[in-house]
Amino acid sequence: MDLRVKKTHNNIQQALLVLLKQKSLEDISIAELCRIAEINRGTFYLHYKNVHAVFERYFNEIVDDLKTSYELPYDLTRDNISNITPEMIKIFHHVNKYEAFYRIVFDEKIPLNYYKMLFETIRSFIKSYHNHHLINLTDDELEFFLSYTSNSIIGVILQWHYNDYKQTPKQLNEILMKLIKLKQFDLN
Repeated sequence: MDLRVKKTHNNIQQALLVLLKQKSLEDISIAELCRIAEINRGTFYLHYKNVHAVFERYFNEIVDDLKTSYELPYDLTRDNISNITPEMIKIFHHVNKYEAFYRIVFDEKIPLNYYKMLFETIRSFIKSYHNHHLINLTDDELEFFLSYTSNSIIGVILQWHYNDYKQTPKQLNEILMKLIKLKQFDLN
């Protein structure tokens, strides 16, 4: 991709993030997006049809990166998750990279739409990635498994958000490893 085009997309995405902190996606106009991105409307329409298209492209970029980050430890251990090491975990590096987006998703003043979109997206890629391991589950069990796993991921990220992202991704990797081992520990 041409460097100028990449810069334009980045400027538009950053402008969208600024505006999403103030208002919902439906209330953002192309004019104000262009003003903040410091581009003209013609440039905007060269790349996007509307404001929703900007959000969709940015959200898809984030989801693709999140999916890759989620799958990496499974790929590296060939689905033998007991062999995972903290260095293999990349999901917190992903959140760190897109922190501005996650700050909006988890902001208490923002409607739950983005949170729900993130939740449903995580559920869908967990289902598709682990589908071959989940064949023995009933439909109900599968739905509970997907919700449990998705909420576990979101829950840890949300707690990091509550901590104002003070921990480093490396520290979160260590915490997650302890949680995984705790889960395996018999509490009886």
